[in-house]
Amino acid sequence: MITTQRSKRLDGELYDNQDPNLLKEHLHVQILLHKYNHTLPHKAKTRKKLLQKILGHAPSDIVMEQPFYCDFGYNIFIGEHFYSNYNLTILDCNKVTIGDRCLIGPGVSIITVNHPLHRASRASHLEYAKPIVIGDDVWIGCGAIINPGVTIGDNVVIGSGSIVTRDIPSNSLAVGTPARVIRKLE
Repeated sequence: MITTQRSKRLDGELYDNQDPNLLKEHLHVQILLHKYNHTLPHKAKTRKKLLQKILGHAPSDIVMEQPFYCDFGYNIFIGEHFYSNYNLTILDCNKVTIGDRCLIGPGVSIITVNHPLHRASRASHLEYAKPIVIGDDVWIGCGAIINPGVTIGDNVVIGSGSIVTRDIPSNSLAVGTPARVIRKLE
């Protein structure tokens, strides 16, 4: 089996972010995102068709306010009854799985990618990515940041401006920087 930069990326290994194949895939989705972000808001069918071309899975009832940004799109899998407000950014160098009935506030960032601490590795265009999983019935408040490798359980609320650096268990309210569970939810 041939190891590609894409397979290294999905395995969480260091990969070259300047790989020509990755750059080609990135450019392709950036063109689609430009079309999506500049499609008139009342053209709902056109917007949904574009999202279905961009994302790995987009449910028929998806609502994603413009603008939306991502790296590749094909690593993003979204469940039913999804809504995101303005300025959602998903850096999907690895898989992002979002469950059913999730709400995402404006200005949220979901980031799978990270850079090594060693200066020479960064200068060599090396980076790595860890998957993110967001369960069912999750509400992520305005301006929150979800970091690489995090799993958020079902029925979770992430408070506005929170930075999620570790897993959040189901049925929790998590807030702060870094986000911590402050109470259980019924």
